[in-house]
Amino acid sequence: MPHSSPAPALPSGASAPAFAMHPGYRRMFAPDRLTVGIFLPLRFYQGDMAVLQGQADLVADIDRRGFAAAWVRDVPLFDPSFGDAGQVFDPFSYLAYLAARTERVALATGSAVFPLRHPIDLAKAAATLDQLSGGRLVMGIASGDRPVEFPAYGLDPAQRGDRFAQTVSYFRQLMQAPHGAIDSPLGRLAGPQLLPKPSAGRVPLLITGSCRQTPQWVGEHADGWLTYPDSTHDDAGPQRLAQKIRSWRALIPDAGFRPHATNEWLDLSADPDHPRTPMQGGYVLRTGRRGLLDLLARWQAAGVNHAALGIQFSERPPAEVIQELAEEVLPHFPSHDGVAPAPARW
Repeated sequence: MPHSSPAPALPSGASAPAFAMHPGYRRMFAPDRLTVGIFLPLRFYQGDMAVLQGQADLVADIDRRGFAAAWVRDVPLFDPSFGDAGQVFDPFSYLAYLAARTERVALATGSAVFPLRHPIDLAKAAATLDQLSGGRLVMGIASGDRPVEFPAYGLDPAQRGDRFAQTVSYFRQLMQAPHGAIDSPLGRLAGPQLLPKPSAGRVPLLITGSCRQTPQWVGEHADGWLTYPDSTHDDAGPQRLAQKIRSWRALIPDAGFRPHATNEWLDLSADPDHPRTPMQGGYVLRTGRRGLLDLLARWQAAGVNHAALGIQFSERPPAEVIQELAEEVLPHFPSHDGVAPAPARW
């Protein structure tokens, strides 16, 4: 079983004091280092919920084997024309269930669609999950991209950029305001407070892509940045990704550390020397473990701090893929010991 590594001390800056004692953040992120997480579902939903049976047992194994994070997506409505149901379950409900089945692994959303929900409901769900998990929640957040979602919620998709920024502000004020005094286009609050508060004071928000904001806004407001990786079958993709990460970090006002995360849908071949090969129009990468190790090393050199690997398209059984990743990949990219989760005996 791979061992976690001590997390290097975070440099000074706004992110360091905010998340220095956050168990989920510290397990996933440290400067100049890359960790590995697993994206759920472990098998692709094609109309039969039975494909998800036993998944929580495998997530418990992911936790025991030392992966940094388990990720879930937020897909409120299944659109058959879009062709991807995500991980099917509501992300907050399911992560709360997984919190009870795990001990150390960070629990991450990738990504919660912020404009679709009121910030009070988002903050209540997030703070509850953070407390139930002992401080392991890390939130990737997004502005939404599925055509059916905004009309179904009675919202104007053209306004989702403004609503995203307003929701982020309101959400953070709910988490931090000692007396709940908030004046926002999304609501006014003078007196009532949000309970519970997050166990470490804040929940990290990783902005996904641009979320229809300016690069300067993302640099100023993101606790971290989650982006698509560019091409993964050649060396040019990591080089372009490195430039994108450098450009973003140059916009961080205090020049403090902010983590970058990316992901790839992976079909891990049993042949360790299988070359990195794009499949399904580049949506899935088929590779052996040596090609994966090379890719992860290039990502780390590019400034990536966490790689979330989705294995639902793999031809091999998920338990077999998890075992190979744990035994052959995690020793090179171990999770950080960081801060132990708070006791959560609710």
